[in-house]
Amino acid sequence: MVYKLSTIVGQIGGLLEGEDKEVIGIASLSTAQENQISFLSSSKYRKQLASCQAGTLIVTERMAKLLKGNFSFIITDDPYLYFAKLAQFFLPKEELRAYKHPSAVIGQNTHIPDSCRIDANVVIGDHVQLGEFCHIGAGCVIADNVVIGQNSVFFPNVTVYEGVRFGEHVRIHAGCVIGSDGFGLAWDKENDQWFKIPQTGSVRIGDYVEVGANSTIDRGALDDTIIENDAKIDNLVQVGHNVYIGKSTAVAGCVGIAGSTHIGSHCLIGGAVMFSGHIEIEDHTQIGGGTAVAKSLSSDHYASFFPLMKHKEWVKNAIHLRHLSDMADKIKQLEHKVEQMNQDSEDVK
Repeated sequence: MVYKLSTIVGQIGGLLEGEDKEVIGIASLSTAQENQISFLSSSKYRKQLASCQAGTLIVTERMAKLLKGNFSFIITDDPYLYFAKLAQFFLPKEELRAYKHPSAVIGQNTHIPDSCRIDANVVIGDHVQLGEFCHIGAGCVIADNVVIGQNSVFFPNVTVYEGVRFGEHVRIHAGCVIGSDGFGLAWDKENDQWFKIPQTGSVRIGDYVEVGANSTIDRGALDDTIIENDAKIDNLVQVGHNVYIGKSTAVAGCVGIAGSTHIGSHCLIGGAVMFSGHIEIEDHTQIGGGTAVAKSLSSDHYASFFPLMKHKEWVKNAIHLRHLSDMADKIKQLEHKVEQMNQDSEDVK
């Protein structure tokens, strides 16, 4: 599709400055052509503009005043967010083709509206409730008593255990397992073995939640594991039993969240962050990638990942780390001696 810039601004917002060009889509600064739009959200990418062929740039008002070249500008406070909205604008709108594949197995007393799409080899249990316009991808297994809100999409090979409840407009990507047992075990000294604690809670997932491929969300031991509205969970994330993730919190890939951790709303969790169990993270907390979180955190920006270094440097630092306690004791002794010397000097005066 070809659109005038004025049409785009009329639909999405922003301020058009320069020629009202016709455009066919969006592209990166390095690949965009005259009939495409790109965006500049950080001044560190300005050097790419020397060879940029884009006809239009999405920029802030301040950035537009600094740039030279035969560009038209769409001016906005947040170029990255505008780019995201523009990507959706150009995305072809797929209409859901409603049907049930002959190979799908549907249980008893299950409600599936005629507007839904059920792909090949889907298994849906008894007493399941689907909202309007849901799409259940090939090979999904939906156990008994599951509720899925309208306009939700389950990509291929998702497994949902019994009793899980989903809100509306949910997207669950391929390979996810939702509602499997939490890791609840008690040690039986008498029989010298582990005793499994029944996981009788469930999982509740709110509206507009997205869960990335091959992520797992465990059911609660007694109460439910809860993912609130608009939470975004990336690929390969493990959410333990009775975890709470607040509204609009984003969790990047390969994060592990141990049981009964409470994460507030509007938090940003970097990749490969590991949480101990039974801790609380306040709203609006940011945690950098690779951080080990072993205690509750107040709202702030945290990071503890040790930077990459050559092996020789690491060995030297590791040796020093082994002697930190001794060094601390020596520093205390020196501080005590300095304090005593100062006191003796005062006494002399």
